[in-house]
Amino acid sequence: MPIYMDRHDVSENVTAETVAKLHQEDLKIQHKYNCRGLTYWFDDVRKTAFCLIEAPDKQSLTTMHKNAHGQVPYQIIEVDADVVESFLGRIEDPENRDKTELNIINEPAFRAIMVTGIKPYSFLNMKKEVLNLSIQKFNLSTLSTIKQFKGRIVNHSNDYFMVSFASVADAMKCALEVQREFDKWKEKHDFINIKLKTGLSAGVPVTNSRTLFDDTVKTAERLYYISMAKILITNEVKELYKNEEITNALLTDRVEPVDPEDEKFLNQVMDRLEESWKNSEFRAIDLSRALSMSKSKLYRRIISLTGKSPNTFIKDYRLKKAIHFFRLKKGNISEIAYETGFGSPSYFSKCFHQKYGIKPTDYLQLQEG
Repeated sequence: MPIYMDRHDVSENVTAETVAKLHQEDLKIQHKYNCRGLTYWFDDVRKTAFCLIEAPDKQSLTTMHKNAHGQVPYQIIEVDADVVESFLGRIEDPENRDKTELNIINEPAFRAIMVTGIKPYSFLNMKKEVLNLSIQKFNLSTLSTIKQFKGRIVNHSNDYFMVSFASVADAMKCALEVQREFDKWKEKHDFINIKLKTGLSAGVPVTNSRTLFDDTVKTAERLYYISMAKILITNEVKELYKNEEITNALLTDRVEPVDPEDEKFLNQVMDRLEESWKNSEFRAIDLSRALSMSKSKLYRRIISLTGKSPNTFIKDYRLKKAIHFFRLKKGNISEIAYETGFGSPSYFSKCFHQKYGIKPTDYLQLQEG
């Protein structure tokens, strides 16, 4: 049976005890609608509650809530239990340690999401095993740091971590410590042209999107994508960090908060790019038209945010997709060149070599070797 998470925006007078009582009312009649309430989260600061419920469909869930207490959800999405646990740490009620008759849960579902990873910018004809072994050593220290700051790993590959934190302060401290460890590691591996990329965002699990933490994850991934030497964070993360950790000032030489208008602009650019990157005819002029912005203004804003011209930003995004396809073995060089929006395999090879310092054919050999 499907599992759903719903969102309730509650009034200022609602307390954790109120929500616990409403949850009990659900449990009393859930069998009538073939539903099973698994658990919930309540945020007294943001006045939101999120219920995790096994149900035949969304309508059954809504009807149960309506007849139990009248508090119908604002939004409902279908979720995977394992994904919920990876972000939020549980899929059932926490232990009632006080042994009270009513198990009152006052635990927000709000999370800080960190995306971080090291990316080689020039392969320098290194064999895959040599590069991977070096990266794996750094990853071991990263895993230890994540554990130290109570992070939960949502997704992880050889050069990429997505981590969920209940505390923004812990997320920030973790990101800073990973950066420090990277600096030490880099001193010993200066033969590798490699950089640490980190993006930090924060938000709730259910918004108007269809997947869990979709908006927060997208923003964190996009900040990670454009970051170079600094930790890019949303303005909300900056303000929350200051509130949680007032004795520790942000290390501005390491951390760069992104202005809310720039964050909005980045999301608009990436939304359009994700829709059109496969189209070989898609250029900066098309992006400026889609955003109702002059070409010169678009150029200035993208240069300011990413350090790249719009056309270079589009080209680099396509090359990133090509690397991904190569790793998945989703075709030969010509097929991937056309699949990623390049007009010809020869132009693709030229761009790939300029970006990574190695030809696609040699890169494939390194992956196999």
